[in-house]
Amino acid sequence: MTSPRTELRTHPPRHAAARASAGTPTAPRTDVQALRAIAVGAVVLNHLWPNRLPGGYVGVDVFFVISGFLITSHLLKELLATGRVRLATFYARRVRRLLPAALLVLTVSAVAVWAFLPYTAWTRSAQEIAASAFYVENWALAAQSVNYSALNEDATVAQHYWSLSVEEQFYLLWPLLLVGLYLLAVRGGRLATRPRRVVAAGVAVVGALSLVLSVVMTVRSPSEAYFVTPVRFWEFALGGLLALGATRVRLTAPWANLLAIAGFAAIAVTAAAYGPSTPFPGWLAAVPALGTAAVILAGTERRPLLHDRVTALRPVQVLGDVSYSVYLWHWPLIVVAPFALSRSLTTVDKLGIAVASVALAWVTKALVEDTGRSWRWASVRPRRSFAVMVVGMAVVGALALGLHAASGREATAAEQRAQEAAAADAACYGPAALTPGAACDDPFGPAANPVLGDESTYYVLDHPDACGEPQSRLQVGDTRTTTHCDFGGGDDAPRVWLMGDSHAQQWQAPVLARAAAEGWDVTLSFLGACPPAEVEYVGYRGNPATAEKRAQCDEWRDAVHAEIAAERPDMVLTSSFARAEQVDDGSGRSESEQYVEGFRSYWEPWTAAGIDVVVLGDPPMNGMVRDKDCAILNAEAPVECAVERAVAQPADPMLEAASEPTQGPGRLVPVDLSDRFCDAERCYAVVGGLPVYADRDHLNKQYALGLEPDLAAAVAGL
Repeated sequence: MTSPRTELRTHPPRHAAARASAGTPTAPRTDVQALRAIAVGAVVLNHLWPNRLPGGYVGVDVFFVISGFLITSHLLKELLATGRVRLATFYARRVRRLLPAALLVLTVSAVAVWAFLPYTAWTRSAQEIAASAFYVENWALAAQSVNYSALNEDATVAQHYWSLSVEEQFYLLWPLLLVGLYLLAVRGGRLATRPRRVVAAGVAVVGALSLVLSVVMTVRSPSEAYFVTPVRFWEFALGGLLALGATRVRLTAPWANLLAIAGFAAIAVTAAAYGPSTPFPGWLAAVPALGTAAVILAGTERRPLLHDRVTALRPVQVLGDVSYSVYLWHWPLIVVAPFALSRSLTTVDKLGIAVASVALAWVTKALVEDTGRSWRWASVRPRRSFAVMVVGMAVVGALALGLHAASGREATAAEQRAQEAAAADAACYGPAALTPGAACDDPFGPAANPVLGDESTYYVLDHPDACGEPQSRLQVGDTRTTTHCDFGGGDDAPRVWLMGDSHAQQWQAPVLARAAAEGWDVTLSFLGACPPAEVEYVGYRGNPATAEKRAQCDEWRDAVHAEIAAERPDMVLTSSFARAEQVDDGSGRSESEQYVEGFRSYWEPWTAAGIDVVVLGDPPMNGMVRDKDCAILNAEAPVECAVERAVAQPADPMLEAASEPTQGPGRLVPVDLSDRFCDAERCYAVVGGLPVYADRDHLNKQYALGLEPDLAAAVAGL
């Protein structure tokens, strides 16, 4: 921030005149307020009913264009009238307008996380609450490559602050850009009489560069592209160009009506037609952005338009007026509500959240937003606003730090409880409760500890002495896929590979436990969301794979296959999430048919070389058939989470492919452990007092370890 007295001055502008602004009048425009209402309504509906309005996330793009238009209008008015921008005053006004409500919601959210969410969510929530308080949440999410549609990452109460972070970064940089362009114009000789054109040209160049970057990054790095500021800057620039040139456009009433209706239609169509698999933002974001621009342009002359009959209605205007606080409140309510209610959200619950969001927003607008904006003590001198900002951020940061510390204490206590439960009744703990002949009183009763911590993480290795660091061999891009584990069996030790995607990796704990007992020499090689078969991988559960991801899959799959064929280990264990990793070779055949053929052709060179291939059937599905948090939400009666066996455990193409005999000397061994998760009718989320799953679709490592005797029996004699 600049000193409170800092101003950027120029010589008095020769072009200054009474009609210096290209922007909006002092009174709010009803069409802009309606756009705000539509934007926040689309976002809230998308978050509550993602299948009903799958593209509602375009509401954020609407907000970005509006912000670019309004802020540029305000700054341009000051620049053209006075030849300067009082930066400290501008930033202080933004602080008083936005931070009080934002920091209040973060504070309440931190308390709600501590009160209602499982301790395993506290650390990540604390990190994102802190990142949001300092308005860098978008960069934090980009660094994690998180997508709102990511299926194994839980959204935190602060994740929606990414867009607010982008806006704040825009507010920080945009005045500097406009002032720089203005100075270039007024000191540029013949350009001095037309600074508006120079500024508009500069804004257009910045917007064009940002749009190109958006298109490129959306293709190459879609997760990061969704969040990073430069990729979104063109949307603000579009609004800025409107502010610079809208008043110079004269539209007749029929054309203004047509343009406005087309703009609203563009927003509505994209909100309904786009979805999680839409490559976004990229060039497709231009449709709702241009739609927003069209509505703003059509209303520049403030004449009555046909859409006023709806958009000027009092409820629409009120929603637009409180849209900022609605956006702040709705997401924490969605995240916290299931845990506070101890159940998955019903339609009535979701309607209640929508109503509560508006009610809280109305109160926040009246008591916090408006109060902060007009706070006389803070507005007298900008430095006071900045001091309040620093104190507020420090308070939220301290709460986040405390939440993180509390998580560590809870994790230690929970692990102790789990160990005590396992020791108390080992014969009926975890999958042992479904061993044939086991006389367990309640195999599907409450878990000793329904909330799982780090001890449940399937990808963490338990044998650091035997397993070295991931190796550079078979590296794909920056990802090291392969680790070697030597359990001291000497040169004659059985050589074993475990390979596949993350659904193969979830078996590494029992495999390495068996390796330690038998003295195996083990190689682990995994690449997530990459089926180990001769198939044309196209995406993961409806999320199209990028060309780079497909190329990486092909590279890794072929390299691993060749290395195993050359090494000729004694045994290869493999698995994958073939039910969710989508494939399409263009033949029109079903995915199951493609997979069966693809698995067979991938394994046959190995078995022909005398290598035994053990195919570990995929466990029953979790997050695809029940609420992934069902065991926590129904801690006292987890049997409520049971799902019909035919639904949770549909046909597995891996096991189908492994059921046919091979032609070579190597054996093909299918291992189906469904009976350790299911009885004859249903599959369960808690078995033997132990949660089965660690997340949406991966096994709890402790449960997987309990399957080691079954794995040992399956590979005995190979």
